[in-house]
Formats: sequence, structure tokens, C-alpha cells
Amino acid sequence: MILLAFLFLLALLPAGSARVRHPPKATISSPVFGPRQVHGVLGGSVTVKCFYPPTPVNRHDRKYWCRQVGSRCNTVVSTDYVAPAYRDRISLSDHPEAENFQINISALALGDAGTFQCGVGVNGRGLSHRVTLSVAEAPPVPEAAELFYVKLRSTWSLSCSFGEDTADQRRYLCKKEKEGCRNIVNSYQEIDPDFQGRALLTFEELPGSFSVTVTQMDWEDTGLYYCGAGEYGKEGKSKELDVFVYEDKNFPQLKTMVTGKSGSSATFECLYDPVKKSSTRIWCKWRLQGCDKIIDNAGFVKYGYEGRVAMFENPENKTVTIILNQLQAKDEGFYWCLSNELKEQQSSTELKVVKGEPALTGTKEVEARVGSRVNLTCSYPCKYYSYEKYWCRWNYTGCAVLPALEQGLPGPDASCDTSTRTAVLSFDPLQEDDEGWYWCGVKRNGVLGETMAVELRVSSGSDAKHSPELLDVDSSHEFGAVPPGGAYSDAEVRKGALPESSDESHGSNTVALVLGPLAGLILIAVTAFAIVKYRQLKRSDLVSVGSYRTNISMSDFENVRDLSASSSVKESQETPVGGDEFITTTDTQESAADTTKAKRSSKEDAELTYSSFLVTSERIAQGSSGGDSAVLDVSPP
Repeated sequence: MILLAFLFLLALLPAGSARVRHPPKATISSPVFGPRQVHGVLGGSVTVKCFYPPTPVNRHDRKYWCRQVGSRCNTVVSTDYVAPAYRDRISLSDHPEAENFQINISALALGDAGTFQCGVGVNGRGLSHRVTLSVAEAPPVPEAAELFYVKLRSTWSLSCSFGEDTADQRRYLCKKEKEGCRNIVNSYQEIDPDFQGRALLTFEELPGSFSVTVTQMDWEDTGLYYCGAGEYGKEGKSKELDVFVYEDKNFPQLKTMVTGKSGSSATFECLYDPVKKSSTRIWCKWRLQGCDKIIDNAGFVKYGYEGRVAMFENPENKTVTIILNQLQAKDEGFYWCLSNELKEQQSSTELKVVKGEPALTGTKEVEARVGSRVNLTCSYPCKYYSYEKYWCRWNYTGCAVLPALEQGLPGPDASCDTSTRTAVLSFDPLQEDDEGWYWCGVKRNGVLGETMAVELRVSSGSDAKHSPELLDVDSSHEFGAVPPGGAYSDAEVRKGALPESSDESHGSNTVALVLGPLAGLILIAVTAFAIVKYRQLKRSDLVSVGSYRTNISMSDFENVRDLSASSSVKESQETPVGGDEFITTTDTQESAADTTKAKRSSKEDAELTYSSFLVTSERIAQGSSGGDSAVLDVSPP
């Protein structure tokens, strides 16, 4: 039994510890907030500031300051009343636009010390805050804590300055707890895990000054803090900060975490006041040493984020939407929305990138040439079927939505084929200034969703890699006619036009375009070769000696005749050749006779070959002209 009781207590310990460290909403009894303690000097004056939620009822309701006596609280001053003992030395002023009212007490007496309440409505009905007033006979008096009345999920900003002599000391912000002052963030880049990604310490221009910004304030952030230089409780200087978190139901609650798939996109929302057009809106990535700016509303985009990030203003709901696409694992972290005018509208969101396939798919990089027709496609799943699809052109200040096809507007048009679930952006013809980034996205009820980025690169006609299937060739030239140079000039090719005929007919046209000029070139070459060859045959005869064929000039035969005639004079003379072998005059005559017979035979072969060539040339000419006879008249001279 004792063991069971012990285990039960152990189970309750974590929950109890958590409640002590992070007080839940129920422990905050009243949304009215003010100082815990106020110090004054005899004969001097004090000012007490009390905050209240700026609801329409509270703005017009009664405000009061009462003195607590036992269980009762006697009114000292209210909106329409002043106690007789305090006349001419106490006043109450209401400031609804600042969400507070102030009590000013002058000519302090020792009897003015005590426990009081400031509140809204009827005394002691819950909308009140307890304040202890102390009056010292002489100075000095302790410095009162600086009050901060912060809306739930909004941002707390503070500034601390301790003089130039502290410029080299450690700067810090800590939260007062029973065991000491817990470090929140300091200039040594040390930060409490509960404030990771939502607390930032930055140095200001004035030496010894710094500021701290804490986003996404929650109920457990209510408490007493200290900002200082040096070490808290040991050396240096410090300042007390009293922070109270309250709930304003009209204040929008933004997401504190966004999850996106690798390669897909993530959508962030920031608050801003559209009335203040001059305010600068910045979106940056949180780091311990600062916030790295990625984009702002003035047209700045960090290098490496071109085509990846865009900012959209939504004045109707007082928000700014930032979309980051082409997500990578290194994009994980905390992202801040900053404003130079409204500090409470600064916020932070954590991004988690998980593995998975993007819902929107398509070709991410497209290259085409000027004058061609290009379709950028974006396929979406069935879950986006009821969403509104759009294409927009990215630029440094946003992403301009392109006109739809059915609107009949000029320029690129977007349409959606519901049967294939594909949104298409068409360019016809493509121009050089169309190069850039294009986004395909979905949205519903004005809320932007997932996007996909496509980079379109446009190349000129001379730089593009032409493909026969993507060209329309001017067919005004007669078949077989070739311009000077033997090829079509650039002016004779219409770049970028898509084919209008079917694949089969287009293939036959391509074959005809290639074979026609080729056949003409072959015919001319063969004819020229035949003429040259024939003229050579007129000057020489083809002689066969064994297996060797060669051209021998007719003058060689004349020399043989001369040799035969001269040799017949000296029939008895013998000429040595090679030592042991001899060639007689009779042998020489027989050789000359054989040579004469070979000459006649070679002439007859040449004439037969030439006749065959004429027939073949005529057939080739008839075949290349598609049936029309084209006789090549090359008669022997």
C-alpha cells in the first residue's frame, strides 16, 4: 500500500513541477495589470499605471483606485468620484488608445502607504490588480520596475542602457525564479531552450545599450525579469522588468510551426497594419548572432533566393503572406516577421522540412528558343481539384498573376484541363522578355497554398540547338534547286513554329527535302566525272598486261614503231639484256604486233563503257525528276 502511494506521488511530481514553472491561464485571475509595488518619498508624488484589455465595454466602463481594508476596498478615486481626504492631490486619467489609466498622487504623507487596487467596473469584482504603496521619509528610494503589458502570442520588445562603461561587459536578460535568475539570452550567444528561435539580443548604436525581442509570448512568460550588464547578483548593473501576458480575443493567432515536404513549398503569415504604408516589413531567418534578412517589401531578395521566395500583402485581413518553395533540408529553422513601427506585430515561425513528394509536379527547368511555342505544365492531385489554380510571374516585389485563357486577354494565358488535372501556361510565340521564373500554385478562399517554381530560359535562334522536328522550312524553292553555297540560308527557315501536319506526312517531307538536293548533286558529279573520263580515253587507251590495268599514252606506241623500224636495219645485230638473255629483232616485231591488237580492243571497250554510262545517266535523271525525262546531252567529241 505504501509502495502504491509512493508511485502515485512520483507520477504527480512532473505535472506539479510544470505548473510551478509555467503557470496556466487559470492562475491569472484578472486581465488588469499594474505594478506590484510603488515607492514614494514624503512630500513627493507617484504615478501608478494600470492596464486593461481594450474591449468596447472596458473602454467606457468605470475605472477606480481603492484602498484595501480587510475584505473591503474603499474607493479613493474613480472616473467620477474623489474621496474627501484626497481632494486636490489625486487624479485619475483614462487612456483607452494606450489601453491603460493612470493615478497621480501628490503631497505624499506617511499615512498614504498601504495596499491598494486599481480596477475596471465595480470594486472587487475580479477586474483589478493589487498594488503596494510605500512612502519613505527621505530618498533614495528603489527604482520601480518597468511594466510591460503584452498580448498573448504577440511580441515583447525591450531596450536597456547602462552607459559607455559597460560596453565591454556581458549583456543579458534573465527571469527571476526561486532558485535565482534563469538566463534567457545573453551576448555570449547562450540561450534558454524554451526561447530557442524566439529570443534575439542585438546591440544598439549608443554604447552600452542593447535590445531584446521575444516573440510568441505565452502565458508562462508572465513574470519578473532583469536586463543587465555583467553578472546578475554579483557585479554590474541591472534593471527590473515586470511582464504580464493577457489575452486579446481580437488579436489573430498565427501558426508557430509550419511543415513542408522536400522540394515543395511552405506558407508563412505575418501581421501588419495596412494603414501605415510607410512601415517596412522584413522576413528573415533567425540566428544566434542576428536575423538574416531574406526579403522585404521594398524589393530586396537575398542572393540565392531569387525565384524561391515571394511576399504577398493582404490588406483585407491585415496579414502578409510569405511563400518559400524548392524546400531543402537546410531551410529548417525559425523565421521572423519584423516591422519597424509595430513591434507587437513581429512574430516567429518554425519550419520543419520532411521527406516526401510534392503534390504539384512538372518540369522545373525549361529552355526554348525565341519564336517557338512553349507550354509550362503543372500537374496536381485530386485533393486540389476544388482549389483555384493559378500561374504567376515571379519578381522581386511579388508574383503577378497571369490572365486566364477564358478571359480573352492578350499575352500568356493559363487554363486547366480537368480531365488530366493539369494547369498549363502557354507562350505562342515565345519572346526574349518572357525569360524568368514562373509559379504554379493553388489557393482556397483567398488563402495561398502550395506552389511550384519553373525557370524558363529563352535562347536566340543562333544559339539554340535546332531540331528538324521543330522547324518549318520554306518550301517556295523548286525541288532540286539549290541556292549558292549548296544550303538554305537562315532567312529561309522559320524558327520556332510547331509542325501543323501529322508525324507520318512530316517524316516523308523531311526525307524528300534531304534526298532531292542529294540526288541532284550526285547527278552533276557523275556527269562531270564521265566527261573528264571520256576526254582522257580520247587521249589514251586502256591496256591489259596480265592482271595489271593501266593507262598508256599513244605516243608510247609510236616510240615502239620507231624502235622496230630502226632495229630492222641491223637484223644480224644482237643486243644483250641482263647478261645471259637476249631479245632479237624478230621478237621485237612480234611484240609490236601484239600491242597493236590490244590497242584496238581497248578502244572498243571504252566505246561500250561510254554507251552504258549514257543509259545509266538517263535513268538516274528520270528517277530524280519524278517521272519527267531529263536527258543529259554529253556526246563524244
